[in-house]
Amino acid sequence: MHVRMLTGGIVTACLVSLSLTAGQAAAAAPRAADAPLAARVLTYDASGSAEFKSAVNRGAAIWNESVDAVELRPVAAGQRANIRVLADNGWPRALPTTLGNGTVYIGRQAVDQGYDTIRISSHELGHILGLPDRKPGPCSSLMSGSTAGISCTNPYPNAAEKAEVEGNFGGVLAGRAPAGRAEVIVD
Repeated sequence: MHVRMLTGGIVTACLVSLSLTAGQAAAAAPRAADAPLAARVLTYDASGSAEFKSAVNRGAAIWNESVDAVELRPVAAGQRANIRVLADNGWPRALPTTLGNGTVYIGRQAVDQGYDTIRISSHELGHILGLPDRKPGPCSSLMSGSTAGISCTNPYPNAAEKAEVEGNFGGVLAGRAPAGRAEVIVD
């Protein structure tokens, strides 16, 4: 009988303490929720992007202007980048490894056909940020890629694309693979 009463008293004391502690945590939560979250910084290395380096820098700047949850910065000397950007003679493509990490190819084939280099850069970076192709699509959709035609030079994500990237990086754990993005994305 004493054991049961003693155990019951200890359990009651623990529950009261826990509820008081939880109440303090709950009271503090609104203040933490009001504080803005810091953007997740991703670095990119455009040293291998040859003649497309300024287009890559502009594409990164467009994403920085468009979303708050992630910021793309050039990698510092001697550091490893989250995103490598290379130029080659093929079609543009992205090889995401995990969300916010991978390799982008700015392919000269599309550029030679008349596609805009800044749109290509923004589009391919969009894949690294977790966005899929949305083909066919209008010029107002960055992720419509080549289906918008060579006359389309819009390098900006639309509201839905911005919201998706915000959702991808708003509180996600680093290293999470974007759903269905383990394969090469050829545009």
